[in-house]
Amino acid sequence: MGVSAFRDSSSSGPIGPISGPIGRPRPRRSELVLCIAAVALVAIAGLGMSSATGGTGSLRWSLTVFAVLVLLAHVAVRVLAPKADPVILPCVVLLNGLGLVLIDRLDRAEAATAAAMGRAAPSSDAAHQLVWTAAGIALFALLLAIVRNHGQPAKYAYTCGLAGLVLLLIPAVLPSRFSEVNGGKSWILFSGFSIQPGEFAKVLLLIFFAAFLVSNRELFTIAGKRVFGFTVPRLRDLGPLLLVTFVSVLVLVYEKNLGFSLLVFGTVLAMVYIATGRASWLLIGIAMFAVGAVIAYNRFGHVRVRVQVWEDPFATYYTNGYQIAQALFGLGTGGLLGAGLGGGRPQEVPFAKTDFIISSIGEELGLVGLTAIILLFAMITFRGFTAALATRDAFGKLLGGGLAFSLGWQLFVVVGGVTKLIPLTGLTTPFMSYGGSSLLANYIIIALLMRISHDARTVAAPAPPPQPPIAEAMTEHIKQSPTRRG
Repeated sequence: MGVSAFRDSSSSGPIGPISGPIGRPRPRRSELVLCIAAVALVAIAGLGMSSATGGTGSLRWSLTVFAVLVLLAHVAVRVLAPKADPVILPCVVLLNGLGLVLIDRLDRAEAATAAAMGRAAPSSDAAHQLVWTAAGIALFALLLAIVRNHGQPAKYAYTCGLAGLVLLLIPAVLPSRFSEVNGGKSWILFSGFSIQPGEFAKVLLLIFFAAFLVSNRELFTIAGKRVFGFTVPRLRDLGPLLLVTFVSVLVLVYEKNLGFSLLVFGTVLAMVYIATGRASWLLIGIAMFAVGAVIAYNRFGHVRVRVQVWEDPFATYYTNGYQIAQALFGLGTGGLLGAGLGGGRPQEVPFAKTDFIISSIGEELGLVGLTAIILLFAMITFRGFTAALATRDAFGKLLGGGLAFSLGWQLFVVVGGVTKLIPLTGLTTPFMSYGGSSLLANYIIIALLMRISHDARTVAAPAPPPQPPIAEAMTEHIKQSPTRRG
């Protein structure tokens, strides 16, 4: 005889668990489809640009390599973070690919100018950027493999903070021939190779700030004195945070890298607000910024020049105002729909591949294209915030929120400077501007956001309820199966 515990699966009653739930979302399949669409859009843009400027051989090779790199990035996410957000990576792919197309377009313009003047064509920056893209995707995959839990960096918070400060200090103490580019001491230059350590310091400092704010959250909201209706933390509680912020901003001002100063200060202020939920901290931060801006304007000549150019770039059109004036001319020429890839003259703007790639987008893709680029960044920022809010620990929420905000804030500062909404700061557009340091650092940010997203979507299986002692267990009636005869 036997005991029947479950009904047969062919009966009309309850059945046991099935092998796979119906209708389960497949984020990696969606990501693959979106990545293919992104690569297709990049290919269309590249071939359209190439037909307008002439020559497609090298571009086709570059597009093939780029497609392979995108596939490798997708495989890395599929293997190492299978539940991560499926939208972030395709948005990054599209931005990175369009940046490569624009850099290649500017390379062609420089080559045509050099040929007209009887000079040799300069080396291709698009080819260099493709190499940096490969390095960025490799670093992206490596970080996903090493950081298997988004809480791991919190264990090394103070080490990250110290390393970030050291990276900021290195260009400041090096001789100018090893650190200065275009008047700013923010580089490390040696043997034809250059790196901007501030890009990596930004990520390390955000990890420190997130861990510090989480461990001292109560001190920011409870301990301290009441001033004008809100609580001001004690100075000894704020000490490490103020020290790191002050030193980083001071070093960046000394290096004439105001963009990073604004980026670090704004991101830290946002993280403090996320950690405490108190609008009073925003008021304190704005007041500190106003005081610092007045001091910087009166103490540093390069800050005054930036403000004067912002007020009226055409007053110094042939000197300091030439760059921003040409960018405004380009944006005006682009109008609503743009001149088309290869149809404008973005090379007339100095540093069109780096600081002013936004003006190149506005001139050749118009307001519609520029708005689409901004929406892609907004989508990355939004999905990053969504992943941060979905995490179950405070460090993940704060780190994810800070990383996502830093990308959105950096774009605002860049677009605001190019369009003369705010003074020009010299920041580059993430994923699109030419430069290896920026690309590598931003791929690190994306890897951390993907890890946070994966962890947020990974729900631990609930523990089985504790079984009561046998003496207290309820009596159960078991139906005996009839025995077969014969």
